[in-house]
Amino acid sequence: MIEPSLVLFYIAGTLTLGGALGVVMTRNIVYAAFALLASMMGVAGIFLLLFAEFLALVQVLIYGGAIVIVVLFALMLTRIQDFEHLTDNRQWPIAALIALAIFGLLVAGIARTDVRVAEGGRQVVEFKDLGESLFVQWAVPFEVASLVLLVALIGAIVLVRSTGGRE
Repeated sequence: MIEPSLVLFYIAGTLTLGGALGVVMTRNIVYAAFALLASMMGVAGIFLLLFAEFLALVQVLIYGGAIVIVVLFALMLTRIQDFEHLTDNRQWPIAALIALAIFGLLVAGIARTDVRVAEGGRQVVEFKDLGESLFVQWAVPFEVASLVLLVALIGAIVLVRSTGGRE
């Protein structure tokens, strides 16, 4: 008898791979954004199956919600008619070969890796411990990352304001 967790893993994996294929294979960018959302939901499902509830929550909120919404807003606010529409791509055979080579390397690496299950079973990490680790042990890298994001946001605002008057 097949275990329910294995069936759920296959469903989440199929959703993840199907969404990823939809992202790279569709020509409509809005459909690609929704396929990205489906792929991210599949990854969140895999996190849930691995008992990583916090990562699943972050995956849904940050990637599933915020990133896809930002992509859709960028598409709506961009004047797409100003760009030329390419219907063919002469580089796709080379790209397909490179993708197949990378896929082959990944499969070979996974096949040669000896994966062992941890003896202790599931290890629960409390949110309190995660918060203490993030803001005590990793306080400096956390603040550096926040400053980098702040500088990027200010740079984006300056770029938008400087090009806003030339329409």
